[in-house]
Amino acid sequence: MIKRSFFALSRPRLTYDLLEPDPLEPQTIPVPDLITLFLTESIDSKRPALIKKGDPVEKGQKLVLYEDSTAYAVSPVAGTIKMIDSYSDDFGAIATCIIIAHDPVRTSQAQSMEMSEDISFAAAHLLKLPGAPPFDILADENVNITTIVITGADTDLLTTTSQYVTTSHIRDLEQGAKILKQITNVSRICITLPESLNGNAPTASLQVLQTGTVYPDTLPAMIMKDHLDQILPAGKTPEEMGVCFIRAEAVVSLARAFAAKAYIFEKHVTLVDKNASRHRIKAVIGTPLSNIFSQLDIQVNDQDRIIIGGPMRGYATFTVHHPVTPDMDTVVVQDQRIIPKISDTPCVNCGKCVQICPADIQVNLLVRFLETNQYEEATDKYDLDACIECGLCTYVCTSQIALGQYIRLGKHELRKLRADV
Repeated sequence: MIKRSFFALSRPRLTYDLLEPDPLEPQTIPVPDLITLFLTESIDSKRPALIKKGDPVEKGQKLVLYEDSTAYAVSPVAGTIKMIDSYSDDFGAIATCIIIAHDPVRTSQAQSMEMSEDISFAAAHLLKLPGAPPFDILADENVNITTIVITGADTDLLTTTSQYVTTSHIRDLEQGAKILKQITNVSRICITLPESLNGNAPTASLQVLQTGTVYPDTLPAMIMKDHLDQILPAGKTPEEMGVCFIRAEAVVSLARAFAAKAYIFEKHVTLVDKNASRHRIKAVIGTPLSNIFSQLDIQVNDQDRIIIGGPMRGYATFTVHHPVTPDMDTVVVQDQRIIPKISDTPCVNCGKCVQICPADIQVNLLVRFLETNQYEEATDKYDLDACIECGLCTYVCTSQIALGQYIRLGKHELRKLRADV
């Protein structure tokens, strides 16, 4: 829920949506005829590929492009590879999509897997579980994680996915936390929960971090400051400070995968339609959004906007063919008639972005450097890398400048510059 203050000089108050007292079960979306999977690796036509169009695949089969590839996808169905093609993400990076024609006759149980309580095994085989567990980070020998924080509180507005998974699957969550502790050897595991959910909180060896209701209280940098007594330095990640955040759904999926000795594919998603009605759905990873819209009788027209993620931190896609991904918690559909217009109006120095910034960045000055591609200067003089990407500056901007997008792009370009050095 979003509330604007009566007084113009006061900060707008954005509050998280809380799970309803008696939540409905999610609506299950049928497995589609075509499954789309993403690989964070580009196609190299000069190298011999391990998979190609026409190859049969089994449910639970790990798919990699090349012999030395570390990026992988896991097929949620048995079928045949119909297409392997390139696509660009929201920053223009080239990656790969694999489209699989589902064969329902062949699809039954996923391939069994001999589970190992070892973090290297988890990184090599379980990264694509629903919830996208960060096992690659936990397995990195150069990163010393001392605290794991399970996010049972949702980190964006309009969504209740994490809250629902936490309260509806408490036993799986507790078992998953035990497995997580065993495979990582991290003794301190916490969980974030809104105060209203404390009565349904998991208790087995989990420290509950009670979060506030005002955005952005549940973002990692705020959790570290308010609950772990750690200020996240500019340019540092939580992992570099010894803290790793993991979705509640990833922990639940971990427990279910170990119990079934097989991969898990069903992802929980909160979908907000053009009438602001909220739908809780469950779909296999790789399901195109068009199938979900059809099942829910949601009409998406030209120039309507589809937001992957919440309204503050999500990104837009203008194709209904975008698939459900392991890290997708929320989808918002906006009618093109109500999409806020981004303008080229110059900054008027009203100071609202500075006033609302939880990191105390002078956003109005920072954006001037970003507009002229001066990324190093933006970092050195106006703390580009201190931004926690909450999106509040964009929300309050009088001139309707896409401040959050400028900052995200600036960080992306800065990482590229530093990687080339």
